[in-house]
Amino acid sequence: MARLRDVVVDSVHPARLARFWAAALDGYAVAPYDEAELARLRSTGVTSTEDDPTVLVESADGGPRLWCQRVGDPAAAARPGLHLDLVAADTADEADRLVGLGASVLARHADHLVLADPEGHPFCLYPAG
Repeated sequence: MARLRDVVVDSVHPARLARFWAAALDGYAVAPYDEAELARLRSTGVTSTEDDPTVLVESADGGPRLWCQRVGDPAAAARPGLHLDLVAADTADEADRLVGLGASVLARHADHLVLADPEGHPFCLYPAG
């Protein structure tokens, strides 16, 4: 039986998108860069983590990892074949927080909201429970 390890999101600017999702998801953070990873990036011509083409967002409790990977076509990055569903105790407060981080509300339904992250990837917000 397979289990989920990673969710990969195509992105125009992976570092920015990774920071958004790290702030949006409880218990998640952008993975720290060690010297070996910085050396690997430099060997490929990347001199700043801001230009890293693949940025990892990790869960403190071992949940699925989120990878933000660069794609050349912004239109392709805005059309993922999947999306994330989030839950929150207070969807109104959480939607306000996410909008403050750069999300936008796309649609309001009776049981959930559809939002978009800063690069236009849709995701849903449901009440917990």
